[in-house]
Amino acid sequence: MDYTYILLKFIIGGGVIVGVTLLAEQVNPKYGGILVAAPIITSLAILFTWSEAGQATSRQLVIGAFWFAIPTLLFLLVLYFLTARYPLVPSFGGALGVWLAAIVVMSRLLALI
Repeated sequence: MDYTYILLKFIIGGGVIVGVTLLAEQVNPKYGGILVAAPIITSLAILFTWSEAGQATSRQLVIGAFWFAIPTLLFLLVLYFLTARYPLVPSFGGALGVWLAAIVVMSRLLALI
């Protein structure tokens, strides 16, 4: 196992999180939102998967990311509405619960296809 390669993945992922935080705090939350919504991490994951496991596995990852983006959109919508009524931590808990339920539903739906 190449530990330098693993460290590079962590540094890139952490750099994206730092970039989002800096943009949201120092520039404008809208630009942080754009960076969060950008498929940066997804693209990097697909690129790293392609380089380690090949095209077939990467294609499966792409279609999985597509279908499981739907529960993530639901998570964001629920989190938005919950934070208007509740503190952040309980709102995250509720949104993550909805996300988890949506993941289970999506997994079962995809198993039928």
